[in-house]
Amino acid sequence: MSVARIAEMERRGVVAVEGADARKFIGDLVTADLDRLDTAGAVFGALLSPQGKVLFDFFILADEGRLLFDLPAPLVGEFVKRLGFYKLRAKVTIADLSQERSVAVMWGGEHPAVDGPVARDSRLDALGFRAILPKGSVMAADHEESSEADYDAHRIALGIPEGGIDFAFGDVFPHDVDMDDLHGVAFDKGCFIGQEVVSRMEHRGTARRRFVIMAGGDLPTPGTELVAAGRPVGIAGSSAGGTGLALVRLDRARAAMEAGDAITGGGLAVTLSLPPWARFAWPAATTEG
Repeated sequence: MSVARIAEMERRGVVAVEGADARKFIGDLVTADLDRLDTAGAVFGALLSPQGKVLFDFFILADEGRLLFDLPAPLVGEFVKRLGFYKLRAKVTIADLSQERSVAVMWGGEHPAVDGPVARDSRLDALGFRAILPKGSVMAADHEESSEADYDAHRIALGIPEGGIDFAFGDVFPHDVDMDDLHGVAFDKGCFIGQEVVSRMEHRGTARRRFVIMAGGDLPTPGTELVAAGRPVGIAGSSAGGTGLALVRLDRARAAMEAGDAITGGGLAVTLSLPPWARFAWPAATTEG
């Protein structure tokens, strides 16, 4: 029987956007479809560069008419500044609430009763729930208090990468970090910043880098290059126990596996597999490039 857990995510910050134009203002910028907030309570998405690279990723929760962003704490100031740049004449206010609000995650149990907006993690049901709560109130009945490390073990086992830990912002496209398969990009919602590049990748199927599950005894530290037959295959991400994540070139990884070449990182042998929720697949045939 699984144990219901709750963890305060001190590495996350909170930004509020509210006002008459809040939904349209944000909806025109980000990859997520804000219409889903009315039924789901939360959406996962990103703000991209015009070239389609992920500058910030986040969860947006609806909270009595305002939008609350759950995002990496080190990026809060830059995020507020970027939204201010795009604001122009939009009737919105943007505020950093990180000193008064905390992000909490809950998994292994039913919908928790907490003092703030809470919604199921829209990426994958098994991830559990996310909430934005007043500081000092991170608790839930029948949930065992846990740590960020406990949550990381949970998400890694499910094959879920996290920005700022498994990849650097500004260096990846949404497809690279599986956002298309994790409900982070609404291709049918209309325009958003970087949409043309990302839509082209989707419709042409040109994404070659993906996060996959890495397994082994001892695993390479995050950032270690993975190689096979002397050729770079990818980069190791975070790990817990014998399971980790890796951002790999699918064609090169598939070629190595077909040839029986060992894939190693820092001298440690690893095996690679696709997350069970993935819609993408190993290439049908190896390619060069």
